[in-house]
Amino acid sequence: MTLDSRFRRRLPLATGLVLVLVALAAAFGHGRAATVPLWSDQPVAVTPATVTAPNWEGLAQALKPAVVNVSMKRTAQAPPEAADPFFQQFFGRAPQPRTQRGLGSGFVVNADGYVVTNNHVVDGATEIRVKLADGRELAGRVVGRDPRTDLALLKVEAHGLPTIPLGDSSALKVGEPVMAIGNPFGLEQTVTTGIVSATGRVIGEGPYDDFIQTDASINPGNSGGPLINARGQVIGINTAIVSRSGGSVGIGFAIPVNLAKPVVTQLASAGHVTRGWLGVGIQPLTADLAKSFRLTRTDGALVTSVSEGSPAAKAGLKEGDVIVEYDGRPVARAGDLPRTVAETPVGRAVPLEVVRDGKPVTLTATVGRLEETREAKAEPAPGEPALGVSARTLTPAVAQQLGLREQQGVLIVNVNDGSRAEAAGLKAGDVIAEVDHRAVSNVEDLQQALRRHATGAPVLLLVHREDAHVWIAVGA
Repeated sequence: MTLDSRFRRRLPLATGLVLVLVALAAAFGHGRAATVPLWSDQPVAVTPATVTAPNWEGLAQALKPAVVNVSMKRTAQAPPEAADPFFQQFFGRAPQPRTQRGLGSGFVVNADGYVVTNNHVVDGATEIRVKLADGRELAGRVVGRDPRTDLALLKVEAHGLPTIPLGDSSALKVGEPVMAIGNPFGLEQTVTTGIVSATGRVIGEGPYDDFIQTDASINPGNSGGPLINARGQVIGINTAIVSRSGGSVGIGFAIPVNLAKPVVTQLASAGHVTRGWLGVGIQPLTADLAKSFRLTRTDGALVTSVSEGSPAAKAGLKEGDVIVEYDGRPVARAGDLPRTVAETPVGRAVPLEVVRDGKPVTLTATVGRLEETREAKAEPAPGEPALGVSARTLTPAVAQQLGLREQQGVLIVNVNDGSRAEAAGLKAGDVIAEVDHRAVSNVEDLQQALRRHATGAPVLLLVHREDAHVWIAVGA
């Protein structure tokens, strides 16, 4: 379960299994509307909190009965090569399948036995057991799973169960007190408290990153458990931690409940989640990029690529467009767009407000369906602006030798330490395709484009990097 990066690691919070932490995400309301709500949103009635502290004691007693322990078994198969006779000559007979066990948390959202937990808690399970607070242990059935949001909905055959109401995570304020209840390290019904440390956290787990950060103690086994506000409402689903040791260091992450609600609704009604799809690659705007695109602000999503035949292509979107408004809603951050598109019903025509060459353009796109093989994503923002590179003309032969998909352009061989290019985020292996919106196919083109460039303004580059297109503004 260790994903080390400079001695830090993000860990899925289920214990007992090596489980991959999936991309967390946005929630999307395409499910059939239920005649009776799946959950309640009414605050829990307890003695009013004082000015300095919520009534955690009262809330814990009221809500613990709705928090459950989720355990699972799955069969770990031997790798395919283990059955190869050649393999067996050296390593003996293939090992037999092994049973692995995992443990996490969950909470009851509906008295008829619907339980919310994390997908990674039950992923691959051949058997699921749900232990209630009253000691009963029941078989759990997966109603639906959504790996993109790391959410799962389970069902147990029971009625009249205590539930926890769901709140409004958009109303959260940094510094607001919160409480976590779960099963850390198998210690049942553990209650910890803290505050909301931050909202809208992006931790690199997928295109829908939008986490609540908390310092409430969260540990392996808390996965799927509720993060609760002072009104007794779930405002997040505990999912991941950053830790050097594997235990809590006061940095935990929860999926906002507003992202979870539509997902849970769709899982309950259809067993899966349907998402909208536009078909663009995007990245955030830096100040220099905004200046290069003749914008006065860094709001919006900069289009880096448009998929052929996609709704975006049919609508007329182009590389270099800046999407500033989607369906009447401003795009404040590039990362907001994939979540907003995903929430849109498939087939709906939505207006797009775009800035192209410094001028406003209005387009209309008919939202498609996001398939499993494609993903809308926001590329990382390039580094701070800054040119000092060694480069060569990229030919088809060189591209084939290096395994590059692009067949022409200018290949960056080396980036000088301390140069403007390094400061801007250019890397060896990048392929420059455009300079100031003009295509370059060789080193001579690049040199001419740089000579034409206006002194004192950032140089705007369109770069091919791995399988993505990235706009980079190199400071003057």
